[in-house]
Amino acid sequence: MKSVPLFILILIGLVACNTPGPHFRGLTATRIEVNGSLFEVRVRSEMAEAMRINPEYAPRFGPIRARAALAMSAVSGCEVKDVLGDQALATGVLKCRSGTHETRQLLPSGCIQKIKPPLRTHDPPIRILSCEGSS
Repeated sequence: MKSVPLFILILIGLVACNTPGPHFRGLTATRIEVNGSLFEVRVRSEMAEAMRINPEYAPRFGPIRARAALAMSAVSGCEVKDVLGDQALATGVLKCRSGTHETRQLLPSGCIQKIKPPLRTHDPPIRILSCEGSS
């Protein structure tokens, strides 16, 4: 009987693994895949958050960092100055021309975009970026 509260606590912890940080809560996410990594990207003023939502075996942050930066740049239309975080959740500092992120979405140079239809009815479509020269 003592294991039931522990099970509920673990279950609540696992459910919270796929939630945005406090600064990005309530924002609509854009799903974007960059060279095999699937992210949900949210943008607020001069910051962006890329949450990796696909399973990958033991990824290092270096390649994930570069992919997250490309995803943030494509969604925000801004240059990404810096990316901090880990393999699951990365936060980027944006440098936008007008001081706020642009409403149009731009492609980073050397990238080709495709749109993949959603797997389930209520999921958003997935933008897929294939970029040369990045892992």
